[in-house]
Amino acid sequence: MHTDYARLSEWLETPLGRSLLEQERVAVGDALERVFGVQCLQVGVWGPPGLFLDQARTQRRALLSAHGERVGGVSTHPSSLPIQSDSIDALLLPHTLEFEDAPHEVLREAERVLTGEGCLVIIGFEPLGSWALRHYLTAGGFPPCLERLLSERRLTDWLKLLGFEVDPARRFLYTLPFTRAQRGRTARWMETAGQTIWPRLSGAYVLLARKRVYSMTPLRLRFRKPQPVLGGLAEPSTRVGT
Repeated sequence: MHTDYARLSEWLETPLGRSLLEQERVAVGDALERVFGVQCLQVGVWGPPGLFLDQARTQRRALLSAHGERVGGVSTHPSSLPIQSDSIDALLLPHTLEFEDAPHEVLREAERVLTGEGCLVIIGFEPLGSWALRHYLTAGGFPPCLERLLSERRLTDWLKLLGFEVDPARRFLYTLPFTRAQRGRTARWMETAGQTIWPRLSGAYVLLARKRVYSMTPLRLRFRKPQPVLGGLAEPSTRVGT
């Protein structure tokens, strides 16, 4: 499936696109506050390369393109990563699933490459609210080239089936999807009111999920001493009737 990512990148540089990226940067930063380890990997280009990775607390950070273009000399596909199993402490998917034909396969690949207790951070657009409405009514999608929207509940169900422990979603983007609506007191009021009054109608969300590894503990068989029968057993009679 061909997607014009140059067009998408141009949109992200508009005032509305930059406002979106700033709100996402804050939300992802809050999630990464709880993520530690050696290696953080972002799969999929969304905004400037360091927008999210600069906030990671891991020792190393890397970016792999999911769009076919080469970033840092490497390109890849999200459902088949050139990464060793159990080697990544934090994996970031910024809207990556929304451009894939089989997003559940991408999640399976994420589970493979993450270490035990490794964290997965997903940014997505919620299929409710004003941003989703504009997406459905805009030819070519909104933001441009976006293929589909995946609800937070659907992703949570998929992740739990894969053995992840999922934190409550961080919801944001309650403002209308227009440049003027992103500024001033009205925008701040809508963000605050939306989280309290209509939380399910957010424009976007950030999910933090942790890969759980359950060790097999062998069960010990417990042998119980036979309990004596009250009154004892009746002795068999040796007398033969005449």
